[in-house]
Amino acid sequence: MTDLGIGLIGYAFMGAAHSQAWRSAPRFFDLPINPTMNVLCGRNADAVQAAAGKLGWQETETDWRKLLTRDDVQVIDVCTPGDSHAEIAIAALEAGKHVLCEKPLANTVAEAEAMAAAAAKANAQGIRSMVGFTYRRVPAIGLARQLVAEGKLGTIRHVRAQYLQDWIADPEAPLSWRLDKERAGSGALGDIGAHIVDLTQYITGDTIAEVSGQLETFVKERPVASSEHTGLSGTAGTERGPVTVDDAAVFLAKFASGALGVFEATRFATGRKNAIRIEINGSDGSLAFDFEDMNVLHYYDATEDSRTAGFRRILATEAVHPYVEAWWPPGHLLGYEHGFTHQVVDLVTAIAEGTDPAPSFADGLQVQRVLAAVETSSTSRQWQEISS
Repeated sequence: MTDLGIGLIGYAFMGAAHSQAWRSAPRFFDLPINPTMNVLCGRNADAVQAAAGKLGWQETETDWRKLLTRDDVQVIDVCTPGDSHAEIAIAALEAGKHVLCEKPLANTVAEAEAMAAAAAKANAQGIRSMVGFTYRRVPAIGLARQLVAEGKLGTIRHVRAQYLQDWIADPEAPLSWRLDKERAGSGALGDIGAHIVDLTQYITGDTIAEVSGQLETFVKERPVASSEHTGLSGTAGTERGPVTVDDAAVFLAKFASGALGVFEATRFATGRKNAIRIEINGSDGSLAFDFEDMNVLHYYDATEDSRTAGFRRILATEAVHPYVEAWWPPGHLLGYEHGFTHQVVDLVTAIAEGTDPAPSFADGLQVQRVLAAVETSSTSRQWQEISS
């Protein structure tokens, strides 16, 4: 096989980001097989046709099931709201298609378990699957993982993680599917909290074992948007509807190693647009990362002489840093979209080599269990263990 046919389901915010990745990956990286943007799928025929022309797709479909029978589609890329992830991904795997599924993996643990089981069964037949936690692919995050794995931080003791946004801080911002529990599963917890759960576990190589959390919905009702597909914005009408997800989530965590964690995910941090902040403290050093300065990793070496010790600012744009060699000269910065391109590179390479890409559906399931435990803890006011 020299070409890998892609069928993308969904063409809004994430669909556009994934389309950019499928376009750019083979143009900057020497891939073992060539991904071809064969089919874009969406329910509105006119809208999906317009999106296909803009984003670079060859053909369109309005029924995602038709993608499963097409010989020119080997990969199904799922960029739909969470309520359809399980149905689409499981059907695609059973049809022998490789699957890339946006995060969080599903809306419930039960759905995620079914998806992970389907992925394991398909994997035995050489069918690969991956969940889209793209921030893993930021070069500075990859460097952080390397430093921890090399023992530069010693024993990990504390983890601090925040994901701060403000796009619904205005109480008159309209409803969208992201504020509907039936479609989104949860609010800030699943939408952005899932990312920092995955990132901290990825960087530390450890897993969260217990949580104690609190969820809050600050604005209970909002104007109903004029269009269902508003994404992050829309035109408000006079009708109002209920917000059925959390606006903010905070939780304490204990990792399997004994390290302690503090997590915060909110879409009400006024002035913060997409601030992902991670700090890892160990016996021999610390790391700090902020996505709003995403090309930089701060590293403190506690073994240095105290007269000159201090946080070191590392500009992670050298060819030796993860993924960077294929891009620009040092100091020529990468952006948000590059994580999606790196995701495509890793998935295509794994498919070609017959290896298992990461994060797997099993990894996505583990994150889903953490999210569910936080939600249960908020209701029960008790610590919750993460089941395996």
